[in-house]
Amino acid sequence: MAHEEIQPNILYFGTPVVLLSTGNEDGTANLAPISSAFWLGWRAILGIGASAQTARNLRRTGECVLNLPSVREAAAVDRLALTTGANPVSPTKLERGYRYEPDKFGTSGLTAVPSDTVGPPRVAECPVALETVVAAIHPIAADDPRQNGKVLCVEVRVKKVHVHPEIRMAGTTDRIDPDRWRPLITSFQQFYGLGDRVRPSRLAGIPERMYRSPEVDQAATAM
Repeated sequence: MAHEEIQPNILYFGTPVVLLSTGNEDGTANLAPISSAFWLGWRAILGIGASAQTARNLRRTGECVLNLPSVREAAAVDRLALTTGANPVSPTKLERGYRYEPDKFGTSGLTAVPSDTVGPPRVAECPVALETVVAAIHPIAADDPRQNGKVLCVEVRVKKVHVHPEIRMAGTTDRIDPDRWRPLITSFQQFYGLGDRVRPSRLAGIPERMYRSPEVDQAATAM
């Protein structure tokens, strides 16, 4: 089948939802859904608007928790849509219909539980919670004066991983079962889940331990 050229307004072809918890200046917690995230070893790369409360908190505290919701938490995530912890609300977000909401956990109906190594809380309902610290913050689109300074690329280092027992691989101490883990996915602004495995992967023949980052052992030693 031949390709056709189009010019989409967004290029969100499908990424996991992350509920990013950070600490506000007044000691409360902010909770923000993002859909620009990927992992390399025990590091994650996040895309965040520079004017967001999350970005302000990350710059100030240098720490956060990446809470990964499953498909069961879709309604809770959606209750956070069009809310922001930044006051006043930026003109861009006002135009898109956002409102200021200081109580993100209350609005979502999710439960905050203390973290072990960072200040911001974890989300009890999310099957995965990654406690992280900021390693670097980079501007995006620095070559374009119209966009420079508006979006940030934040590199975080994972310090501790928490998971619900239901998604662990039976008989192992350090693996997630991909047949049990059902992350919430956003694709072009809509929520989706994963289907059944399509077919075995040749890459799955490589033992996971061969990808183990030195930071895994570093984190364990720090504990």
